[in-house]
Order: sequence, then structure tokens, then C-alpha cells
Amino acid sequence: MKKERTLAEPFRIKMVEPLRMTTVEYRKDVLQKAGYNPFLLSSDDVYIDLLTDSGTSAMSDHQWSAMMLGDESYAGAHSWEKLEREVKDLTGMNYVLPTHQGRAAERILYGILGGKDKVFISNTHFDTTRANIEFTGATAIDCMSEESQDPDADLPFKGNMDIEQARESILKYGKENIGAVILTVTNNSSGGQPVSMENTKQVRELCDEFGILFVLDGCRIAENSYFIKHREANFDGKTYRQIAQQMLSLCDAFIMSAKKDALVNMGGLLVLRNELLAQKSTNLLIISEGFATYGGLSGRDMEAMAVGLQEVFDAGYLHYRIKSTEYLGKHLHEKGVPLIRPYGGHAIYIDAKKFYSHIPAHQFPGQALVCDLYEQGGIRCVEVGSVMFGKYDEHGNHVAPKNELVRLAIPRRVYTQSHIDYVIDVFDDIVEMKNQARGLEIVYEPPFLRHFTARFKRL
Repeated sequence: MKKERTLAEPFRIKMVEPLRMTTVEYRKDVLQKAGYNPFLLSSDDVYIDLLTDSGTSAMSDHQWSAMMLGDESYAGAHSWEKLEREVKDLTGMNYVLPTHQGRAAERILYGILGGKDKVFISNTHFDTTRANIEFTGATAIDCMSEESQDPDADLPFKGNMDIEQARESILKYGKENIGAVILTVTNNSSGGQPVSMENTKQVRELCDEFGILFVLDGCRIAENSYFIKHREANFDGKTYRQIAQQMLSLCDAFIMSAKKDALVNMGGLLVLRNELLAQKSTNLLIISEGFATYGGLSGRDMEAMAVGLQEVFDAGYLHYRIKSTEYLGKHLHEKGVPLIRPYGGHAIYIDAKKFYSHIPAHQFPGQALVCDLYEQGGIRCVEVGSVMFGKYDEHGNHVAPKNELVRLAIPRRVYTQSHIDYVIDVFDDIVEMKNQARGLEIVYEPPFLRHFTARFKRL
């Protein structure tokens, strides 16, 4: 039997950035000072940073060289014209609004579409999406099937929207009260799971039936295209870019945090088909971000983004991206770490509720695991559970979400396989010590997006 070759990086290193390894005692001290919230740690104290894949990519030599061509003209810069051409070719939409990052695009669009008594339907709203919607007074509803929420279910497209649930929500609240239907690809909050082209077509048909705006949140659309090509029938002959273009042809609006699949450290997009909605959005863009041809971006940012939107669809890059994530998942699974499967494209999600089964939801098992990973190995990651999505009822009692997850998000083109092997090795200690893990209590939290700045104490 032919031996499987080592998964080798499809790039070579031209510049290095030093990493500093600290002691367990040092990390325990700084974590306590940070209120047991890794968001509040200094990056100098982190060895392997898996907090997010947003804005943490390593840019290519072509992107860095393109930045030297940046036109910093206030209006009509050629860097803007280059980005606009690239985005129009990808999306097939005429109105392109650049923003400094994805949540700025969300704030603009949902600020217009939202408001009291408005309802937004999604496969799963991510944290900033939900916050921007709820900030307007609107309600955000997730429509995921029970089957797809089973961490062990080996289904190809567990990120899909439950169409019947979505239909029932529209009928319940009235089509005139639905701000938009939002399809997030890949579905970050459900374990980075992909969405099928068939499900996207069904969402389009549902929106046409009721006359509702269809928004595609496609910050990881290239990774989603990889899964469609390899898991859905009749797409093996298409390129990844062609698959993305087909998916984008089905929606009315496209929101993107370019800090993911545009391979840049800063940037976002709001792209629209409707002229009137584009005019309203442009007015808000100019008030809050900048003039319409630069938004919140410099010319060099737009140059790098235009190149990144081409490079991200490279077959060699996407193969390595997906397979290196799968490599981490397979090895953790072999150690008995409960994971959401099949593995997503940008991250591995640990089922902290099952792994730390002795810690109840109101003591935040996911946050406990996040802290333990940092203390034992200098690995920074993020909780996607009761800290991020938990709420309180009218009596002040904690209401837990269905899942208590920990996300290990892998920055693009940053870490080598030996770095990933180090992460795998640290889990030997985590598995051995898991019965000794202790929960946490919140001592401070803000009204929105509490996971960013909340502080905790060990119980």
C-alpha cells in the first residue's frame, strides 16, 4: 500500500516573526490579571494564536508588492477601480461599498433594514451579526435542523438552513416584518460547516415566494466552494471561483469580512443589486466610514484585497487549507477529544460540554477549556457557547445555548505543520487533567458582545 505523503505547505517562508515561549507559572499569572479572558492578553504572551482567522492571514509577495502601487487619492483612486472590477466580476453586482471590516458593512445594512418589530432569519447568526441586528431593536432567529446540530452526525452540509423552519418563521411574524434572510457560508457558529448550492437555491426560492431580501454573508465563500466541489454532485468540473460566482448569483446582497477569504489584515465589503438600497447604504458609508470610493480603507488595503480575492481560489492553497485543518481534527479525535464532525474549513470546534461534562453551563465549560489551553501550552483560542451566546431570562437566570464549543481557528498561511503538531501534543496534558478542570464565574460583562471584554474568576 502506497504511503500517504506528508501534507506540505504550498508556500515557502520569506520573512519570519519571532515567537516567545513562556512558563506555565507565568501564563497563569497573566491570565488571572486578564480576568481569565484571552481577548485581554497581550499577543507577546501567546505562543500559538488560534483566537481567530480574521485579519490574521499572512499576505503573499504579490499582495505586498501590490500595496506599493496603492493610490491614496481621496476619490476615484485607481486602487479602488481595481478592487471594484474584481468584486463585480466575482459577484455580478453593480454596487460595491468598501468598509474597514465586515461588521461595518453589517452595521450599515442592518441599520437600514432593521428596527423594532423587524425579524431576521439565518442559518445561524454569528456574534457581530446578531449584535448589529439586535442593536437596532430587531430580532435574530436561527433556523438550523436538529439533525445538523448533532456534533457526531457525519453530514456533508451541516451549515444548511432549515427551509421549513424559515418558512414557519416568515408566516409567524409576517413577510412584511422580515428584514432579510441571511445565509452565512461557511456557517461559523455551527462549527464552520458548509452550505450546499442546493440549499442556497432553496433560500432563493423562499425569498422570491415572499418577496424578501436575500443576503449572503460570504466571508469564507472560497472555503465553502471547496466543500461544494468535493461533496455535492455535478460540481467537480467547475473551478472554485466559478462555484462562488454561481452561489453569489443567487443573492440580492453580499456582505464580506475581507479579513477572512480575501487574505488581508483589514477590510470589508457590502455589495448590492438594488440601486435604492445602495444609495441609502452609500449615505451611511460616507457618514461613518469614508467617501464611497475608499470607505474605511487606504489605497494599499484595496490593492492587497484585489489580489487576495484572486489568490484565495487557487486550488493548491485551498487543498492545503482544508486538509491542514482536517489534520488537526483527526489527531485530536484520536486522542478522544469530542469534536464537531465533519471538520470545518477554517477551524476545529471542540464539544466542551461533553469534554468537561462535570462543569455546568452556567460555569462556562468552554471558557474553562480556553483558559486551560492557554495555561498549559500558550495556545489562545475562543469560546463559542454560554459566554458568547448565553442570555438571561426575566428572572436573571442563565439561559444556555444548545452548544458549548471551543473554536481553534487557524490563521491562513501562518503556522506550519510542526506548530499544529505542538497544539496536538498539548492536548495530551489537557486530556490527562480534564477531570480537575474548574468552572468560572463572570465578575464583569458589557451589554453587548460580552465575550470580548468580560472578566471572570475561577471557582
